[in-house]
Amino acid sequence: MKKEIKKTALVTGASRGIGLAIARQLGLDGYNVVMVATGTREKNSAAISGLENLGITVKYVQADISKTEDRQRVVREAVALFGRIDVLVNNAGVAPAQRADLLDMTEESFDRVIGINTKGNMFLTQAVAKQMISQEPIGERRGVIINISSCSSVVSSTNRGEYCVSKAGISMLTTLYADRLAREGILVHEVRPGVIDTDMTSTVHEKYNKLIDEGAFPIARWGKPEDVANAVSALASDKFLYTTGNYIDVDGGFHIKRL
Repeated sequence: MKKEIKKTALVTGASRGIGLAIARQLGLDGYNVVMVATGTREKNSAAISGLENLGITVKYVQADISKTEDRQRVVREAVALFGRIDVLVNNAGVAPAQRADLLDMTEESFDRVIGINTKGNMFLTQAVAKQMISQEPIGERRGVIINISSCSSVVSSTNRGEYCVSKAGISMLTTLYADRLAREGILVHEVRPGVIDTDMTSTVHEKYNKLIDEGAFPIARWGKPEDVANAVSALASDKFLYTTGNYIDVDGGFHIKRL
């Protein structure tokens, strides 16, 4: 009897917030999980052990995806342990260290945000896609790539323009890779979170609480990391085999234009 091959999911920015929720859900879905984050294993030991206590097989890789050598090492270590990568979730991202008016944005801030959010996504996807192409497919596809962008890919915030540009770039990367990789049996999707209750939004709670109270969000609550993780879980499953290059808003209906 042929032994069933267990699939592997690689999740960047997986030590907390949305990334950790995605890693947990994919682990519960039956994947081996490669957690990628910039902190040391010791710093993120609680997150790692939390997954392991659920029976999830975890490999932790400390890496900065803005760096070429780190991206290559992530792929190398994942394949060395698990033999393959079946799902890539490009979740790692940063906000500007300091919000500044568009006319005052510095090149250093732009380069940092683009380097992690967009360039890191571009070239990690490139490396993982090549690995996926080299693998024997399991089922009807060779792999799935899911990009976590943001409602900011289409919504203007002039005090954090570099973040908006970086996320808009991820939307185009989704389109480009979906086009290129469909012939390889690899599907590419995008998830656009709205206002999600994480460390990144902790400093703007008052602002978004006010918007929620004023009715800016048809589903009048903060989003949870698990809301995003559930969308990723569905896209990583076998339920979307004739879909690629699309996005799903996980934003409480914020994208709806209303009069």
